[in-house]
Amino acid sequence: MNYEIELKNIIDTLVKEGGSDLHFSVGSPVTARINTELISFVNRPPLTREDTAGFLRAMVTQQEYENFLDKQEIDFSYEVDGLRIRGNGFFQKGSIGIALRLLPAIRDIKELSLPPIIETFARKEQGFFLVVGPVGQGKSTTLAAMVNLINQEMRKYVITIEDPIEFIYPKGKSIIDQREVGIDTKSFEAALKGAFREDIDVILIGEMRNKETIATAITAAETGHLVFSTLHTNSASQTIDRIVDTFPGEQQGQVRIQLSNSLLGIFSQRLIPRISGGLVPAFELLINNSAVANLIRENRTHEIDMVIETGTELGMIDLNRSLLDLVRRGEITMENAYTYSNNPRSLERLMQ
Repeated sequence: MNYEIELKNIIDTLVKEGGSDLHFSVGSPVTARINTELISFVNRPPLTREDTAGFLRAMVTQQEYENFLDKQEIDFSYEVDGLRIRGNGFFQKGSIGIALRLLPAIRDIKELSLPPIIETFARKEQGFFLVVGPVGQGKSTTLAAMVNLINQEMRKYVITIEDPIEFIYPKGKSIIDQREVGIDTKSFEAALKGAFREDIDVILIGEMRNKETIATAITAAETGHLVFSTLHTNSASQTIDRIVDTFPGEQQGQVRIQLSNSLLGIFSQRLIPRISGGLVPAFELLINNSAVANLIRENRTHEIDMVIETGTELGMIDLNRSLLDLVRRGEITMENAYTYSNNPRSLERLMQ
């Protein structure tokens, strides 16, 4: 089998059906995720061990494949016909498995149905802004839209640190250098430390995976940089707790102070099946102000949810109100609103 040609055919089918992900697992046909559901390509036979190895080798270099065999994990990017794919290869029961995600073209904030207030954070001079949510909820897409807004409007020097590089930015007013961990730098921490000597205005960190990266990111935001990043958390309050809890107890007080001073906001999002087809975002937005900063410093993050609920006039967005708005507009079902809510009881009270 010519795996490169076969892969192109599979990706073409994914695009035609409006899917987002592909899964290659020995013993099962190639399977796609379409509008949150997994659907197998029933016209294709179950994959063999040779098939999954062949597909992976069609997407990575020989050196990358050898490194994969040694480390048994690989993150990679792949491009075909102008489409960019983010991939992960792994071993399961002694066989190779692959998960691929189709990366859409960079779209603007309005096209993504995101709240216009997000644009104000892209126009800030410095500070720390996080886009959070579970895996596969469009965090990278939102950050790409924010960076591209900067690229269209301002002359800035932007550096992204990613594993792997996902979106490729078009030529604009800004200089955008993109560094891939494992190829252009040895680690997120090393690239971040280098950024202090590179006259950078904006830093995008693909993911904060350890306390060293988090600490350096906060310091960068304190020292005049605009820093964007992501975390796999479910809400703004949980994000703050996750950041602080990453550090030893004796350092947590200092981290709270730094975070209270440098944080701009936290945007949490979910992609929910739309009644008419496709996905639509629901979101929560915490904006840091003096009241929020005090709660962070005093370790009273459990009160942040209430601040968001009552902070609508300040531009904050409560997830339940976002869900309810989608229900009332006929975009999503009430059942899905409850499914994606972090606080179904509060959502029920809003419905009354």
